[in-house]
Amino acid sequence: MDSVKGSHMWDIDGNEYIDYVGSWGSAIIGHADDEVLAALAETMKKGTSFGAPCLLEKILAEMVISAVPSIEMIRFVNSGTEACIGVLRLARAFTGRERIIKFEGCYHGHADPFLVKAGSGVATLGLPDSPGVPKGATYESLTSPFNDILTVENLFEANKGDIAAIILEPVVGNSGFIAPKPDFLAALRRIAKENDAVLVFDEVMTGFRLSYSGAQEYLGITPDLTTLGKIIGGGHPVGAYGGRREIMEMVAPAGPKFAKFYWGMLEEAVYFAPSQFEAGIFLFFIF
Repeated sequence: MDSVKGSHMWDIDGNEYIDYVGSWGSAIIGHADDEVLAALAETMKKGTSFGAPCLLEKILAEMVISAVPSIEMIRFVNSGTEACIGVLRLARAFTGRERIIKFEGCYHGHADPFLVKAGSGVATLGLPDSPGVPKGATYESLTSPFNDILTVENLFEANKGDIAAIILEPVVGNSGFIAPKPDFLAALRRIAKENDAVLVFDEVMTGFRLSYSGAQEYLGITPDLTTLGKIIGGGHPVGAYGGRREIMEMVAPAGPKFAKFYWGMLEEAVYFAPSQFEAGIFLFFIF
């Protein structure tokens, strides 16, 4: 492809197409929005990366925390994948455990520990779906069919005191938009609490789309931690994870857990293009 604008794309031969992909969900209000481009251009005059905190990060943090009640503290990263990597490390640091439970068909980015039954490729149980991922990288990743509480209970029984977190897409996006059965998420919330494990909602797809406060508001279940992706940057490379203060305080510099610092300016520019940030709730009202 050569260029994009709104809902249309042009290839290098000049052929025009209607875009039904939307950059796989990232271009939520269309491509090259004039308001967004203007905000980016204005902000880039100040520089693209400071290597130190900037005011726009603070403003965005306050916006997200205000929108998602379960997020008391937040850390920005560069993508949804980085958010899931960070939240997994955080859950392990907080609990002192190593194993996680993920669900078949749920996609949490291209990090090695998540590429087990991730909704594409050869379906294998406990083995990597992607060439190049060593078996050891997925050893601590336990899998369960989505909507199967009995398997989750059995995994906790077989791994007493070893499971740090349950991570899932509250609505499975990568395998055909599978909704949770009634009481499934509530049961996960109960099981996590009973076993002192962390419940993580990967809302890279559902955040600011299913409702303004994400799937957790729409479905009425509060996770301990949440991951967000390009929706908070209007399709630009940015992500975040956040949640309960007592857990998030483990993240450096407040706590001992290493986390990559996100001290950029470029992506924060879109937060001053109101239509971009509010696109999720806008689509919710339409549909």
